Amino acid sequence: MELESTSRRSFLVGSGSVVVGVMVGGAGFGSLVQAAETAAKGKGGYSPVAWVSIGADNNTIIYSPGSEMGQGTMTSVPSILADDMELDWATVTVQKSPSNAKLFGNPKFGGGMVTGSSRTVVGYYEVMRLAGLQAKLVLTGAAAQAWGVPAGEITAEKSVLKHAASKRQMTYGEAAAQIKAPVEPPKVDKSMLKPMSRFNIIGKDITRVDVASKSNGTAQFGIDFRLPDMVWAAVMHTPVQGEKPVTVDDAAALAVKGVKKIVKLPNGVAVVASSFAIARKARDLLKVTWTDTAKARSYNSEEALKEYVARSEKLDDAGDVWDKRGDAVAALKGAARSFQATYTSDHVAQCTMEPMNCTARIDGDKAEFWLPSQSASIVVGTAAAVGGFKPENITVNITLLGGGYGRRVEADYAVDAIFLAKAMPGVPVHVIWTREDDFQRSRPRPMTAQHLVAGVDDKGKLVGWRHRLVSEGIYSRVSAKAYKDAGNKDAPVMEGADGVYEVPDLLIEHGLETRGVDVSFWRGVGAGYTKFAIETFIDEIAQGLGKDPLQLRLDLTSKTPRAQAVLREVANMAGWDKPRPDGRALGLAFSDTWTTFIAMVAEVSIKDGRPLVHQVWAAVDCGHAIAPINIRAQVEGAAIFGLSALLNERLVYKGGEAQSHNFNQYTLLRANQAPPIEVKVMPTDNHPGGMGEVGLPPMAPAVANAVAKLTGKRIRSLPFPKIV
Repeated sequence: MELESTSRRSFLVGSGSVVVGVMVGGAGFGSLVQAAETAAKGKGGYSPVAWVSIGADNNTIIYSPGSEMGQGTMTSVPSILADDMELDWATVTVQKSPSNAKLFGNPKFGGGMVTGSSRTVVGYYEVMRLAGLQAKLVLTGAAAQAWGVPAGEITAEKSVLKHAASKRQMTYGEAAAQIKAPVEPPKVDKSMLKPMSRFNIIGKDITRVDVASKSNGTAQFGIDFRLPDMVWAAVMHTPVQGEKPVTVDDAAALAVKGVKKIVKLPNGVAVVASSFAIARKARDLLKVTWTDTAKARSYNSEEALKEYVARSEKLDDAGDVWDKRGDAVAALKGAARSFQATYTSDHVAQCTMEPMNCTARIDGDKAEFWLPSQSASIVVGTAAAVGGFKPENITVNITLLGGGYGRRVEADYAVDAIFLAKAMPGVPVHVIWTREDDFQRSRPRPMTAQHLVAGVDDKGKLVGWRHRLVSEGIYSRVSAKAYKDAGNKDAPVMEGADGVYEVPDLLIEHGLETRGVDVSFWRGVGAGYTKFAIETFIDEIAQGLGKDPLQLRLDLTSKTPRAQAVLREVANMAGWDKPRPDGRALGLAFSDTWTTFIAMVAEVSIKDGRPLVHQVWAAVDCGHAIAPINIRAQVEGAAIFGLSALLNERLVYKGGEAQSHNFNQYTLLRANQAPPIEVKVMPTDNHPGGMGEVGLPPMAPAVANAVAKLTGKRIRSLPFPKIV
């Protein structure tokens, strides 16, 4: 998809309903017109190739391409188009777009339909603004022709076109009715978009479109989905990743009333039954033997972490270069003083509220899916690769997601549904993983060891920085070729390791490990542990230099006014220079990941050897702030996610098996541990940055830095150890 070019954009019309289509890939104007006209023959003029459809009654449908998993994308992305189209938001209905990557793909994911990495608003922002502007201009042109006046004399406001001189006006719906054939819209580019000062919807607090149905119980998540004659499936997966079933004794399972079929899968055995309760009951009666040769059988995470630490500290073990500036090795050798520290982080699981589930139906050479996924494109690719279906014969319907946090970017749970639907042709099969299945088949955040070295000159100025990170890979697993083509750079793993701090000589390296257990995306991914290491290390350097931690960060961001602004603002919010009650201290941290700047302060005390967080303040600059109320909610939610992880969360593997099986063994933050969080949104006239994960990276270092003030002890591991 091309953000800058509008040469392949066309305005489509059919049967009294105007639709705006954004043409991408190899789609030609003729094919889009034909598709729009065919679709518009149905009721309401719905077009699967359109961003927006205007009815004769002036009501408007905008199609939202992203997966809605609680982050508000189903509201924020359509509101962008609505602003530049000058729509009356009260007349807008939002619907999930079809899963057609050629038409609705995210430019930031190479045109794929993927929701994650805080790239949804970032990726669709200019696409939606330009499409909205085009739609407005075409409708303006229709009104100008009808009135016989220059288009430049017509203004648009809240879905109404006005001509001041003649005091005439018409609604968008009426203007749409004036258009009798497909027309080529005027070309538009970024220079024609209105300035931030003229935003009417962007920057305003509008009600999220998904809240009502979630409040009254009518919202449909994947686990709620039903079709006539549907059957359910429960799967007994191999205990260790990479192994297969050898023998299956299913006599007891087949004797359970309601069981339809027992199906042997590549990595497990499934029971298909008339209800999930029956399927699960029968599954638990299966007696299965497994192969025992998988690489993961030798994986013990606690022992592996020690090996990761040793490798991270071995400076002559060159890793893959993530970022390099100048000659950090030489700068560190010549430094007047140096600092070094090693940090670790354990595996953590995503723990989505809604367990993994997928409904699939296969009719001949066609496959259709209904599931709560973050990536329709990955589901299509998986179905094609695993099931042998042609991509054009695969339909993916994305429901609401009961949490994603990166776990639902993967399509492994859809693989079960593919095989089972093939075993039950023509019958919809709904596969559900239990919470125990979810932990067993978890693809957690990578476990890491990080070794940081910094050097300062005789004036206390940072002159050299070396950051070595050892972990399993994510991109290296997902696509070895893409990883190699990128120069062995694993972007999600190393996210946040670089930034705006001004250090003349810098070297950041990644040491790749392969231990047989797949790791994957988790909210914030790399930034959750890289910023923890960097921001606690910065505080340690400040202490060693006798500097205020805030002042050191201001010194290191002298060329980045946006960073300085959030740092100063959060200091004011928290009263950084004011004395705290006895037994309490403030900790500060900063993050610039996802081109969003955030500074956070946490007020902390110690109780029973654990940090108790009393209050959190955050100042955030994400550029154009689409919906401030939602931005605040996202910072709050991500901060709570980070607090839970730093206090308790740790997924241990022994012999390749996860040792936690449910929430009684994997402790999440409780409601009474959640502190008040005050967030100030500071919009600036810049392209929007990511928001869904921004509040997580600074939480752990802010708390750790406060603990260091209270105890004099530096915390260097996630989750935090008991403070003694």
